Amino acid sequence: MTAPRDFLIAPSILSADFARLGEEVDNVLAAGADVVHFDVMDNHYVPNLTIGPMVCEALRKHGVTAPIDAHLMVKPVDRLIGDFIDAGATYVTFHPEASEHVDRSLQLIRDGGCKAGLVFNPATPLSYLDYVMDKVDMILLMSVNPGFGGQSFIPATLDKLRQARARIDASGFDIRLEVDGGVKVDNIAEIARAGADTFVAGSAVFGARRAGDPHHYDSVMDKFRAELAALS
Repeated sequence: MTAPRDFLIAPSILSADFARLGEEVDNVLAAGADVVHFDVMDNHYVPNLTIGPMVCEALRKHGVTAPIDAHLMVKPVDRLIGDFIDAGATYVTFHPEASEHVDRSLQLIRDGGCKAGLVFNPATPLSYLDYVMDKVDMILLMSVNPGFGGQSFIPATLDKLRQARARIDASGFDIRLEVDGGVKVDNIAEIARAGADTFVAGSAVFGARRAGDPHHYDSVMDKFRAELAALS
């Protein structure tokens, strides 16, 4: 990285206890999380079915004020963009393969007052960024194949992160570089050194759950922060 950046940790609620979702989100935010990450899957673009905009809206009504990062693994994507804007999302990111017109989809997000992002699967080339860097607020690299939580980090993502970081630095735009999949305490520093500044962690965070203890996420969040602080 050419300059230090603020690091954001974004627990994925895909691994949360959905019977107590509002409480779960409150607890991870109290433990030091920065962003609430939504994995939205449609059982079409990816082989799983998860949550929709009503859950996003419900968390806002519950009182969640932290940024919500809606990662849309759906095809076609444009119809749901407006729903997540209305539901209170902060970021809306999508896969370029899921849009017939990537530039237009990015503009739809920005016109709705949200920050826009593109998501790249492990084998998706970064060349989709060539003509839209001015419309992107977030680049999300998948370090697993999308569809399920609990997978292992794909090491080749580190080189791709370095390439994406070089593109961001060369562009001069303020673009966050997020990574999603297999992020754990023992690899977050290496991922950050490759250029990431925003880290999605699902099972690594919510897997620390201990029933009845509202502070059970503090230790894993503290470990993440310690690993990142050692880089500065």
